[in-house]
Amino acid sequence: MFKNLAPQQRLYAAFALYSIAMGSIYPRLPEIKKAMGVEEGILGLALIGAPIGTLFALSFASPFIEKIGFRRMLLTGIPAAALFYAMAVFTTTPFMFFLLLIPAGLAIGCLEIVINVEADRVEAVQKRRIMNRAHSFWSFGFFIAGITGATFAHLGVAPRWHLIIVLACVSIIVFYMLRDFTPAPSREETEQPAKGFAIPSKPILILVIITLPAMLMEGAGIDWSAIYMDSTFSSSAFIAGIAVAVVTLSQGITRYFADSFVEKYSPITVGRVLLLCMAAGILLVLFPVSALVSLIGFGILGIGTSVLFPLAMSAAAQRTDRPATVNVAALAQISFVAFLAGPPILGFVAERWGIQWVYGFGLPLVILSFVKVRALEANR
Repeated sequence: MFKNLAPQQRLYAAFALYSIAMGSIYPRLPEIKKAMGVEEGILGLALIGAPIGTLFALSFASPFIEKIGFRRMLLTGIPAAALFYAMAVFTTTPFMFFLLLIPAGLAIGCLEIVINVEADRVEAVQKRRIMNRAHSFWSFGFFIAGITGATFAHLGVAPRWHLIIVLACVSIIVFYMLRDFTPAPSREETEQPAKGFAIPSKPILILVIITLPAMLMEGAGIDWSAIYMDSTFSSSAFIAGIAVAVVTLSQGITRYFADSFVEKYSPITVGRVLLLCMAAGILLVLFPVSALVSLIGFGILGIGTSVLFPLAMSAAAQRTDRPATVNVAALAQISFVAFLAGPPILGFVAERWGIQWVYGFGLPLVILSFVKVRALEANR
């Protein structure tokens, strides 16, 4: 059934399955928070376990991945991420939750390297853009995780059993869809990946500034949207889970069609439109009117956060001041850790000033990014 899948189709499946394994925990965070009896700040600290593992893997895992191969990494890494997330939900203390998220983060970091490098290689072989479309399937995977989480919450299924079911289903589908996965050839056999933490240059720091609001607000939309709906409107568990799905569905649809818009217009024009969408979404969530209006705000926020990071990655790769691998690694390490670590840290903002200010925090960053957006143009 799956033997005749094209290389990009297996890649899309890998993006989606990885995000389902990673994203299934987020719609259940309101229940996890209540079960542990903690406030947003402590929950945020516990969630930092995953970013710690991810940063370590992004910095040091490349030789390990090259040794075991992309295929084996996908076949073992996706179920491993789902397993450690499931184990974390079985704990009742924030500290154990934190510890079990570290190996989940290690698996995430390794998978991030594999799927993004593979997407770049497939683009080179097929001579057409697929990066944004590949990332759209990551968002669609999160959408599936959000809808599934909302449904299980509505049916009264405990988070631990929900994640056990996800582990079993993801493991089976990974085996059948990816067991025949064959990595695309490298762009250059002599090109060496960046090793260790890549220090960003000044131009890369500007690209970090551009991606920062998108990464923070994307992470906040995933981490805190369910708790936002629960805290602000006392929404049902189903509606709280739907908030996660709304963010990722709008994001996924935008990513799916974004490549043609980038080619027709320019990265700068697309970047400006996305930043304006992000600002509009933040304002609708920051000043809550009703549950429906806030859900619309989360949808617009998903559009705004959709492709700024891929656009910045392309700009980093095209720079000639340093090897492309170093520039890409420097941007990826800082931006992806901001995506994972920033929203949990914003838990203290939620605890001090209210959950809506998790999103209000992003507004000045959007303005700063808008000022610097011209850095998305091709290498000068």
